[in-house]
Amino acid sequence: MELEYALVLRWLHVIGACVLLGTGAGIAFFMVMAERTGKPALITHVAATVVIADTLFTATAVIVQPVTGYLLAREVGWPLTEGWVALSLTLYLVIGLFWLPVVWIQVQLRNIARQADAQGAALPERFHRLYRIWFACGFPAFAAVLAIVWLMLARPAIGF
Repeated sequence: MELEYALVLRWLHVIGACVLLGTGAGIAFFMVMAERTGKPALITHVAATVVIADTLFTATAVIVQPVTGYLLAREVGWPLTEGWVALSLTLYLVIGLFWLPVVWIQVQLRNIARQADAQGAALPERFHRLYRIWFACGFPAFAAVLAIVWLMLARPAIGF
């Protein structure tokens, strides 16, 4: 039984979207819960895991999504200028603008917490400032991911 090429592409694209959505939500949840403890050792452990998860899962999906999306659009006959496709691509770029600094911030949070733990010190103000930026960046990025999932499902007629 031969699977249709478009079906395989669609499946890969949906799995990629699930990975982005799920990993993003999971990372956010565990970082928030760890930060709430105020314990540098716990934050170090969670942030280190988050950095690995973002590298393995999110970064992989970030690469797979545009590739499978482009191939799927070409296979099905949706031009990239189709309204919902173009809006999805724009939102994808917005997500990238928030995600790239978040990756750097996560590494910084891990390193700052690691240093505080090694010194037996409290988390410095720089940690809290970076955390607030990290937290704030999550809302527009997550909203954009949800919007893209809706656009993929609804494929509304949008004219530019």
